[in-house]
This record gives sequence, structure tokens and C-alpha cells, in this order.
Amino acid sequence: MCAHVMAMAVQKLFPDAKVTIGPWIDNGFYYDFDMEPLTDRDLMRIKKEMDRIISRNLPLKCEEVSRVEAVERIKAINEPYKMELLDAIKEDTITIYHIGNEWWDLCAGPHVDSTGNINKKAVELESVAGAYWRGDENKQMLQRIYGTAWETEEQLKAYLHFKEEAKRRDHRRLGQDLDLFSIQEDAGGGLVFWHPKGAIVRHIIEDSWKKMHMQHGYDLLYTPHVAKADLWKISGHLDFYKENMYDQIKIEDELYQLRPMNCPYHILVYKRKRHSYRDFPIRVAELGTVYRYELSGSLHGLFRVRGFTQDDAHIFCLEDQIKEEIRGVLDLTEEILLKFGFNKYEVNLSTRPDKAVGSDDIWQKATDALRDALDDKGWDYQIDEGGGAFYGPKIDLKIEDALGRKWQCSTVQASITAQNS
Repeated sequence: MCAHVMAMAVQKLFPDAKVTIGPWIDNGFYYDFDMEPLTDRDLMRIKKEMDRIISRNLPLKCEEVSRVEAVERIKAINEPYKMELLDAIKEDTITIYHIGNEWWDLCAGPHVDSTGNINKKAVELESVAGAYWRGDENKQMLQRIYGTAWETEEQLKAYLHFKEEAKRRDHRRLGQDLDLFSIQEDAGGGLVFWHPKGAIVRHIIEDSWKKMHMQHGYDLLYTPHVAKADLWKISGHLDFYKENMYDQIKIEDELYQLRPMNCPYHILVYKRKRHSYRDFPIRVAELGTVYRYELSGSLHGLFRVRGFTQDDAHIFCLEDQIKEEIRGVLDLTEEILLKFGFNKYEVNLSTRPDKAVGSDDIWQKATDALRDALDDKGWDYQIDEGGGAFYGPKIDLKIEDALGRKWQCSTVQASITAQNS
């Protein structure tokens, strides 16, 4: 509801602004507008207009119209983005919500009865940013206004205090203040430079990681940063992951690829010789630097980068060893996370996506193995339908930081390969 009030306020102050979408997000909402760039002063004007709309206690009315009627109404107010959104709605009956008799938008609802139900003292407009329509860099750049809304003023104050704490603990700020790392635009966005102090911290972490893995029966690997492009075709990454890979490099009439992940390399090491069943399980691990193409607008400190070092391991084992090995990985993951003070997790079991390789039987066996290991571990978990990788299901762990925020961290994937006897 607050998003609608904000959009109404914007169009009252800026009549030429075109509305797009205004969804709820964690702790608030946003709305995208096709309009001139906004300033912080503009946000203050918009908030004052929102307060006036709220104080007028305008009724919220739901109306159902035919698709034909909706098209005519959108044409009458010249809202091209609404027309595009309408085209994506499959139903023939379209739901519209009115604020009094002055403003309306396409919306499924539900909403409160009137604008007076909103506590204007518990609403805050936070920031404005640029955002491409539909997230496509080839489409129109829009103005995105972020806001937050709560039931009480006390809740809003608590949230704003939380945000201040988050800013104070922001790793980008700490990295600069403590001289740990930097991202040098002269070298390119998303590429991290570790300074001497940061390098020492990283060395201590990596050394601990290596010791723990060797204690759990892993052998360490070091593999190249590039490989022939055909390797990524064989692995399937060129078919399923190409948009996140850098362009290929031509070297002496052969095409090479910066590695986006370590998996094919570890498989090559495994394939270098024949193995007896007595050799299994074979556990290998590497701190491997990978390179992934990310849009410049999505880069964010150390969280979204174009080059990073990934703690990566692969276990080659017999089918009857899978559950025990997965359980071992979960135990090792927990041991490492606890060492850094992380003891709260959100666990998801991600199943087969629409775009995948392998038979249903193999996928079911791999999924069952992950589920059995989780049940044996005793962790609560949720099913993320269709969230698996193209080559296998996975367990995803989200850790909780000191401010209660959740971050995707560890992943345990399973892939079963049929072998001829």
C-alpha cells in the first residue's frame, strides 16, 4: 500500500513520470519510475506529499475489469510500462486498486481500507538509485525509490538503528579503514587487491583451511587459471553458464577460457589414471581463483566480484559411500563455520531445475543421498524446488551474521555418474 501512495505522490509532483512496478521487499518496498533523475531533496518533497495523502484518509477500492477495459484505461493515461505488465498477465479479469478517485494501478492486492490506516510517522523514504527496466542493461534506465514502512514509530527507529549498525560494520568501509583491501578501477571493477594487512589475515585463514582439510583426508591441488575452451564444452558449462563466462582467448590458433569454476580441472586430475575400488573415497581440495563475468551494476564489494578465490573440494566415491561422504562434508562445514563464530544456519535442499542433464533416476538417487545425510545430521531444512545446479542437486547453507542478516555461504552438491562394469 505504501508503494502505491508513494507512486501517487510522485506523479502529483512530477506529472510526466511513468510508473512501472512497486513490490514489497525485505524491510520495505521500492517503486521504479521513468522520469528525470531525483535528488535527496526530491525525496523529502515526495515524503511530505505522501503524508498529505495519508492524512486525507482516502479510501482504497478494488475493481475488477475486463482485459479490454484495462487496455483502454492504460491507453487513456499513456502508461506504456503498465501496458507491458498487462500483457504478461494471463487472466482475462484484471484487478485494479484505486486511491480515492485520483489514482489507480494494476495490483492483485490485498490492501488496507484507506490511506489513514498507514502510520505516516512509521514510513521513511530511504534512497534513490538507477535501475534498468526488467533488469536489462539494454532497456531504459529508471529511477528506483526505496522506502520502508512499519506499524509503529518505535519499530521504524529500531530499523533505522539497525541500518546505521550495518553501515558501521560494512566490510567495504572496514576494508578501507583498516587498509585490508581495495578495488582499483584502473585495473577494472570487481577485481580485488589484498593489501599487506589483508594478505596476512587471508594467509592465516587459508593456512587454517588447508590444515583442517588435510586432517579430514583431503589432498590439496593447484590448477591453472585458464584451459582450452573445449574443456568447458565437455563439462557443459558453455551450454548452461556461458553468460557468466568471459570471452574466449585465442592463443596459437586455439581458443582458451578463463576458468569460472574448478570442477573440470579436478576431474582431469582424477582421470589421469585408473583407480581400484580400494582407492575410494578420493578427496581433493583447492583454493582456486576463478573469474566470472558480472554486470558492472551488480558488483558489490567482496560479495559480487569478477575474480575471487573459492574454497572448493571434490570427492570421488562409490555409490554406497555417498551418504557417509556427504555427512562428512556437512561435519567439516560445521566445524569451519563454528571456528568463525557462525552457529545459526538456514539449510535448503535444492532439487532438479528445468534445465538439467542426467536421467530422472540418477537425479533421484543424488537427491535422496543429500536428504538422507541431512536427516542423519539432524538439521532442519527446506526444499528449494528447481534450485539445483544443472548437473546435480545441492545443499545450500545460509549463515547469519551479527546483525541477523542471512548470507549464502556453503554449498554441497551431489552428482552420480553411471559406470560400465
